[in-house]
Amino acid sequence: MKKHRLPPGPKTKIPLGHLTDFRKDIIGFMDKVVKSYGDIVHFRIGPIRIVLLNNPDHIREVLSTRHENFVKGRPLEMTKKLIGNGILTSEGEFHKRQARIIQPAFHRKRVESYVPIIVDCVTKMMKSWEEGETVDIRDEMTEMSSIMAGRIMFNVDIEEESEEIVNALDTATALFGRTSIPFSEWLLKLPLPSSIRFKKAKARLDRLIYGIIEDRRNDDGTHEDLMSLLLYPHGEHDSENTMSDEQIRDEAITLFLTAFDTTSTALTWTWYLLSQNDQVEAEFHEELDRELQGKLPTVGDIGKLPFTRKVMTESMRLFPPTYVTPRESLEDFEIDQYVIPKGSLVLMSQYLIHRDPRFYENPEIFDPHRWDSKEPQRFEYFPFSGGPRTCIGEPLAWMEGVLTLATVGQSWRLRLVSDHPVEMLPLVNLRPKYGMKMTVHKRDE
Repeated sequence: MKKHRLPPGPKTKIPLGHLTDFRKDIIGFMDKVVKSYGDIVHFRIGPIRIVLLNNPDHIREVLSTRHENFVKGRPLEMTKKLIGNGILTSEGEFHKRQARIIQPAFHRKRVESYVPIIVDCVTKMMKSWEEGETVDIRDEMTEMSSIMAGRIMFNVDIEEESEEIVNALDTATALFGRTSIPFSEWLLKLPLPSSIRFKKAKARLDRLIYGIIEDRRNDDGTHEDLMSLLLYPHGEHDSENTMSDEQIRDEAITLFLTAFDTTSTALTWTWYLLSQNDQVEAEFHEELDRELQGKLPTVGDIGKLPFTRKVMTESMRLFPPTYVTPRESLEDFEIDQYVIPKGSLVLMSQYLIHRDPRFYENPEIFDPHRWDSKEPQRFEYFPFSGGPRTCIGEPLAWMEGVLTLATVGQSWRLRLVSDHPVEMLPLVNLRPKYGMKMTVHKRDE
């Protein structure tokens, strides 16, 4: 079959001048062009060539089979301004080295040891609720996840600072939200109010992380947490192989950001979906009552809650926190009948694939039972990306999600405030634009 360079072929020709539409509604823009032009769509924004892939086989080629031909590159330049050269943004051999150092923190036994911390953080959050109270469940999930991340990763209690930390992260991520949008890195070079807020927020986060590093370097105690792995990757107080404070800061803030933002976002959408689907919520509560019988969940209970996990699975299908994955091609590469040139920005959207009727019957319907006889297929379902760059914290995210749902769901029923607007805001993750105002009701009243 003859190979074509882009842009010949009718399905690759779309009008120029898309920057405004792309920035205003990236999900709507991507959805429109794939419906109009097919699974391989090519367009330009200024000098940047963009290729949108909307087929699991093509996405597998980029993220797995031929992953060495792709880097995160240009799309993450803005993200680097906040998190530096951590495991999310680093490339090549350096990334592999850092992944080997960090991976032990997410081994099964280590992750399971975090269960008491997770349940304790959820329980403390619930104790602040009162019957019939209205809360922003996104704020609740975000603050809870940040406190949880501080204890799991750094063995520190940041409860007093959690509001300041969350505000700083929200301020910082709001600016570089759409990291795949070309030219976004130029924003920081302008003396805009948003740029000034970003720099102040970054300074607050740096003070926190560097303070933890300094305290730990002066502490002769033994700690089983991520910070210890970063400080002494080859053994306690092995000074010859330690990372610089700057590199430790980059890794720590990367993992802190992903831990607090991704899981809290997924949980927020899950509570929303449960509140809108009475039958699913009833089945969810029935499983918790039957299996837990009023007790707080332990590590041994996680496997007894398959429907709860399916609820989480289905929520991340409809509202995947990571809604688009960008890559930059190092060399020309062939996809289907096309040769896509070196230097192209390749976009792959979890949101679009997860709602594609070719792969999911009635894709707009929240139906956890669709997973009764179907296992999630890679690249038809990839909320944590895929291939060698799959999110290193995926096992922890699943466990935190299931345990949070189980702990809260035993005692509380959450209801969306009747006039609260629900709209997506695609920043770093797919957040609810106006938060998620919900009333909390005790199940025994």
